[in-house]
This record gives sequence, structure tokens and C-alpha cells, in this order.
Amino acid sequence: HMWGIAGSHQIQFLDALHRDHAEVEDRVRTGKAMGLANLPSQSWQINTGWMLAANLAADLDAWLRLLTLHDQDDLEDAEPDTMRLRLYHLPARLARHARRRILRIERTWPWAAAFTTSWNRLTQLPPAT
Repeated sequence: HMWGIAGSHQIQFLDALHRDHAEVEDRVRTGKAMGLANLPSQSWQINTGWMLAANLAADLDAWLRLLTLHDQDDLEDAEPDTMRLRLYHLPARLARHARRRILRIERTWPWAAAFTTSWNRLTQLPPAT
């Protein structure tokens, strides 16, 4: 309970507190979907590395959606399972031709345009300084 804190019983304060709590719960749910639901080992060191990799995956997923999928209505706020199904499990073949690698995406794949748009936007980002 919030006793002795000025303004703690006003509806605006309680609403802001509830919204912050909901955002934290959303991040926990996303972390669990990215691999934090079950730790792989009884070793502290292995689990530490696993947690780092899972948090890195969640951050990369969030940055990808922010930078490249901001105008894709069905993907900008997608859950990790939806992103995994639609973009990360890509039905494609990697081929070589004339010393170049070519990614051949299935033409019938429904999210080919979203993947191509995302890839083009990623490659057009300026280099990190």
C-alpha cells in the first residue's frame, strides 16, 4: 500500500502506477517468449549467458520493429511468436551466383513484402559511430 506518499490516493496517480505495472508485466511476458521461461542448466554461468542472449534477442526484436516495421500494421506491435512465425522462420534458399549471395524467397509467402521492406530499411541505415 502507498501510505504517507503525497497524492497516492488520487485517481491520476493510481492510473499512472497501474500503467507502469502493466508495462513491466508486458516486458516480463515478452522476455519469457524470447527464452526466459525455462533456464537451460543448473549452472549459474550457463544461465547467466542464456539470460543475456534472451534479453539481447528481445532488444533486437524491439529495435527491428521500431526501425523497419513502424508502418506495417500487423507487425509493428506483434508478439514475439507472431514475429517468429512471419519473419524469422523464412521459407527461402541462400544461393551463390557470380561471387554474390542471393536470398531466394518463396513468391507465395504472404510476408515476403514485409521482409523485403524490412531488409531494405536495415541496409539503408547509416553505420554506427
